[in-house]
Amino acid sequence: MSLCSNLWGCPVQAETIGTVRLGLFVVGALAILTGGVFLVGSNRLSFRSTYRLNTEFENVAGLAVGAEVRVGGMKEGTVRDIRLPNRPNGKVTVAMELARETQAVVKKDSRASIQAEGLVGDQYVAVSAGSKDGGPVKSGDTIPSEPPLEMSAMFKKADGILDQVQDAVKNIQGSTKDLESISGKINRGQGTVGALINDKSLYQKVNSSASSSQDEAEALKHNFLVRGYFQKRGYDDPSELTKYAIHQLPAAAPEKTFEFDGKNLFDKPDAAKLKDEKPLKQVGQYLQGNPFGLAVVAGVAGMKGDTGKEDQLTLARAAVVREYLVKNYRLEDTRVKTIGLGKTDRAPDTGEVEIMVYADAAAPGQQTSGGH
Repeated sequence: MSLCSNLWGCPVQAETIGTVRLGLFVVGALAILTGGVFLVGSNRLSFRSTYRLNTEFENVAGLAVGAEVRVGGMKEGTVRDIRLPNRPNGKVTVAMELARETQAVVKKDSRASIQAEGLVGDQYVAVSAGSKDGGPVKSGDTIPSEPPLEMSAMFKKADGILDQVQDAVKNIQGSTKDLESISGKINRGQGTVGALINDKSLYQKVNSSASSSQDEAEALKHNFLVRGYFQKRGYDDPSELTKYAIHQLPAAAPEKTFEFDGKNLFDKPDAAKLKDEKPLKQVGQYLQGNPFGLAVVAGVAGMKGDTGKEDQLTLARAAVVREYLVKNYRLEDTRVKTIGLGKTDRAPDTGEVEIMVYADAAAPGQQTSGGH
C-alpha cells in the first residue's frame, strides 16, 4: 500500500486543499466587501433611522424607484415605490423613505414636487419645509403635491410663442408702411393732426381748451359736495382705491385666512368707514410677527344691491382695511394688496372682509378697476 493512500495523510494533497480553502475565503471576502460598497453607495439611509411618507401625482413625469428625495436641497431620502392607481381617474402614489431628523421641518402642509437636474437631468422629489402652524407628520402619512413641470409641454408652448412672435413681426412690418403713409400726410399738413402740428394757433386753442377741462375736473373732484359723498363712505379719492389692487387671487392656497363680517367692521351696510378697529388687531399682530410673502385684503358683498356699486364698495372696504394695517403695524406695505370680489352668494348681506396670507410674494398683477 502507498504511503499517500490516506488523503489527509499525504502532505502534497493537504497543502493543495489548504490553498483552495484560502482562495475561496479571499473570493468570498471580496464579494462581501464589493456588495457592501454598492449597498452603501446606493443608499446612505441604510444605517439611519427612517420613516415613510406618501404623496400623489397625476403624472410622475419619468420619476423612477430609487430616485433621490431632497429636503431643503439636501438628499434626505429615497423613492421606495411608485404605484399606479386602481381606477382610471386616480392618482399615482409615490412612497418615500426619509431620514427621521427631517420630521423637524417636514409638516402636514409641506408639498412634494418632481424636479430635474437641469433641463435633461435625473428626476428627484423635492419636499418643502412646512409652516410653524403645520401639524407634525408620522410614518405612513400622505402630504400634498404640486404638478410636475413637463419639458415637452414647455417646448410646445415655446413653439407657439415663436409662431405668435413671427405673426406679430409681420403685422408690425405692415403697420410700419401704414405709419410711413400717415406721417407723410402729417408732414404735408393734411388732416386734423397735420393741421395741429403745422398750425400753431390751432394747437394753442386746443391746448387751452384741454387745460380748462382738466382744471374743471380737478375742481369737481375737490368740490365739497362730491368730496363729502366719498368721505361718508370712508374714502376721499376713488382713484386711490386701485393703487394697490390686483386683478385676481394667487393660485396657491393661503397659509392663513382671517374673515370678518362687514357689520362688525363698518358703520353702515353701504359704507367703507371703519367703526371698530379692534377685530383687525389680530391680523396686524400676526403680519408683524410672522414672515410672509403676500397678504391680500379682499372685500366681498352679498347678493343685494347694484352690482356696479357693490364692486366699488368691496374694493373700497379692502383699501380702507389695508390702510389701517400699514399705518398701525410695521409691515412691508408693498406686500399688502387689495382686491374687490363684488357680489357672491356665500357672503352675508352686510358683506365680508377676508385677509389671506401667502408664503409666496408673487402677485398676479395690478387691477385697473373694481370687479370680479
